[in-house]
Amino acid sequence: MWKNLVLLLILAALLSSCATKAQTGLGTGAAVGAIAGQAIGHDTGATLIGAAIGAMLGYAVGNEMDKADQAKISAAYESMPDGRTSSWVNPNNGNQFEVTPRQTYKNSYNQDCREAEILATVDGRPEKIIQTACRDEYGNWRTQ
Repeated sequence: MWKNLVLLLILAALLSSCATKAQTGLGTGAAVGAIAGQAIGHDTGATLIGAAIGAMLGYAVGNEMDKADQAKISAAYESMPDGRTSSWVNPNNGNQFEVTPRQTYKNSYNQDCREAEILATVDGRPEKIIQTACRDEYGNWRTQ
């Protein structure tokens, strides 16, 4: 059984190296939950239940970090004029972001849209993204 747990930990580590924060939280939570389940119940059923509960909790925590950054990106779409940059550092993970709206226009469905350049430094690696978002029927910015 311990061989399976070690394999699960290795798999979680490999998956987290190229995943979003929510996916990383899911993998780590599943691994920790599986270990706790095995330690408490000493059988396969307890291990699986622990993995499932850990995965759900880990995903929720990782997803909230991504939502906080997405909320700041939406705020930049809402309030920043074209060419002006909004920047911040996520206090939970140290990732840095700069969002610069480049163009505001109406699309073929008559929706307000904005194109923005996003510079993100995630885990020390800089990434540049060109993203377009348009207002939905509720007035929220949705990426295209």
